[in-house]
Amino acid sequence: MANPIDDIARQAREGSVASIIQILNDELAQVGVRARAVFAEGVLQLLCEAATPQLLEQSSLVDRVREILEGLDPRNIRRVNINSRLVREHQLLWLEEISRDPENQLLWSQEIKLRKANLFKRFAAAHHDRQARSSKLALPRIAAPRRSLLQEPRQFQRGIVGGVSLSLLLLAAGVATYKGLNSQVANSTPASTQAVGTVAPSPAVVTAVKVSKETANSVDSFAKAVRSAQQAATDGKTAQSREDWLIVAAKWQQASDLMAAVPPNHPRYTTAVNRTALYRQNSDQAQQEAQNK
Repeated sequence: MANPIDDIARQAREGSVASIIQILNDELAQVGVRARAVFAEGVLQLLCEAATPQLLEQSSLVDRVREILEGLDPRNIRRVNINSRLVREHQLLWLEEISRDPENQLLWSQEIKLRKANLFKRFAAAHHDRQARSSKLALPRIAAPRRSLLQEPRQFQRGIVGGVSLSLLLLAAGVATYKGLNSQVANSTPASTQAVGTVAPSPAVVTAVKVSKETANSVDSFAKAVRSAQQAATDGKTAQSREDWLIVAAKWQQASDLMAAVPPNHPRYTTAVNRTALYRQNSDQAQQEAQNK
């Protein structure tokens, strides 16, 4: 069975913000710091909170965050903006809050650029991820019953006969279909042939297609969030070890992020906003359970 911690690390290397935050919180909890993050416009916006300013000393915290993230080497994430403030009640739109009034919201803010891992380290990480995925997909092999030497030739012959019969049947069906199509084409009139042409889609049709695609994407995000939350709730009923609770917390965080991505024009937008905050609280509670183990 694959190690849950390795699975979270693999997802973080693939760019999962929920997994990155899970690992950061696990590491920074040792120094009394809690982290949250949003990936926006190519930058990982990171918010670090603690009870006292001393725990958020800029140089040491920046170095620690850089060390953790460069060790993960997350895909497509190179710029990180680290924001710090004293811990306060959870804000759903904390990034907008600190963007509007950074002087009164933050103790300090610093942007860093992550260095890429060397080729050997990236190759080793990729090899480790492939092994983890292979171990999860591998199924136990069941030994097939031994057959006598007399049974195998007979079954082989029956297989050949059955295959030839099926091929002849498909060939006959194809010939009949081809003849039917040729007959329809021959009986069609020139007027009907000319009536068939390329019709450019109207602007209304194009707009409808775009709206349907946007609705489908938002519905898909809402549905994925619900599935992730259901899985987190199910896993939370049987979670016992620290690793189990870390997995549950990551799934709740993923569900919260997906709900936050639901656009305002979605019919269940209000529900999505409420569940974003609820799922985040569930993630925080699961993290607390992991720290108590």
